[in-house]
Amino acid sequence: MKKIRKNMGRYFDKLDDRWRALPLRKQHLYILYFFVGYLLLTAGVIFKVWYDTAKSGNDMVIEHIENPILKKNESPAKWQDTISTILKNKFYERK
Repeated sequence: MKKIRKNMGRYFDKLDDRWRALPLRKQHLYILYFFVGYLLLTAGVIFKVWYDTAKSGNDMVIEHIENPILKKNESPAKWQDTISTILKNKFYERK
């Protein structure tokens, strides 16, 4: 872990040295280009959100939640007393 940290530190130091070696005019141009790109990206996202919200017609349908167990064709009463039925059958089979 320490080795990775040292390597990253050296890499960032090299990048910093390269940045400082650039002329001041070029540094300003790079910062300006990055800012304009960020501004365009932000404007695009804001436009997309505005377009999506304006396009939707607020036609959301709200319905009651239905119980999926009651939708089945099987009767739930069939499975309620299975253990006692099995025990009764085994009791009667012994005799």
